[in-house]
Amino acid sequence: MTMHRTTRIKITELNPHLMCVLCGGYFIDATTIIECLHSFCKMCIVRYLETSKYCPICDVQVHKTKPLLHIRSDKTLQDIVYKLVPGLFKNEMKRRRDFYAEHPAVDATNGSNEDRGEVADEDKRIITDDEIISLSIEFYDQNKVKHTLLTEDKHPKEQANHKRYLQCPAAMTVMHLRKFLRSKMDIPSNYQVEVMYEDEPLKDYYTLMDIAYIYTWRRNGPLPLQYRVRPSCKKIKLSQQAGAGRSGPESDSASDKASSPADVPSTSSSLPSPSTPLQSPHTGFPLGPGALNGASTSAQGRPHAFSSKPHKASINGSSTSSG
Repeated sequence: MTMHRTTRIKITELNPHLMCVLCGGYFIDATTIIECLHSFCKMCIVRYLETSKYCPICDVQVHKTKPLLHIRSDKTLQDIVYKLVPGLFKNEMKRRRDFYAEHPAVDATNGSNEDRGEVADEDKRIITDDEIISLSIEFYDQNKVKHTLLTEDKHPKEQANHKRYLQCPAAMTVMHLRKFLRSKMDIPSNYQVEVMYEDEPLKDYYTLMDIAYIYTWRRNGPLPLQYRVRPSCKKIKLSQQAGAGRSGPESDSASDKASSPADVPSTSSSLPSPSTPLQSPHTGFPLGPGALNGASTSAQGRPHAFSSKPHKASINGSSTSSG
């Protein structure tokens, strides 16, 4: 089986693209020279161009007489630096507030709120690793999605009852969330759990911070996530079972419960449980509007988390029977 590994890039590998060569620190008010596109801190490059008209890196001439007119503020680069370097934005805002508090004679009325250090992380949409993110998660029903596209939803309260709300660290990954769902609902190992944003499945290594940045979450409500449960697609031939023995499915195994993260998110106990025909033994979290994509199953000779007696069931449109 081929494993797709994702390598996390260390911030030290990106430092040459995020740091000013003049002061040796991370960019603050990143400013770029138009001629060669090299970037520096605004204060650093302004002071440098007072005595020189050439780029400090490539020595290209910025302008013969007015070099300060040929540099531009690079807000996109600065936002990237703030998002990649933990705590940089908060520290810079505090430093600016402290400066104006110690120098009340300095007129800061012409500057922006960010210039005065009066912008919070939430307003700038900067998320830190240790920040707690509120999210909502509900069962993904494709038929319901198609129906709402054709007709107007008349029961918003019923839809809200199927959601559950969690508070998790921003560094929590989708893999941890999948393990939490599997453990909470006792999903068998031969079923896959997928976490989705809208209609797109999310990568296991995505953190909640990554999802918020990638899908431009505006903090105007809980981060909306969905999940679906479906049978594993992996098939094992009888000949392979006889020669090499039984191999585990591609989905999470039952041992995931023991290796789940220490910071297990907690559900909101104030929300009512949805009135569904089948529910998980854990009343705090629903399986969704139906079990396993709307179908319930039971394994022969073993009590099942979703059913107490053998019966006919249909999984993804195919009829099966057990017992």
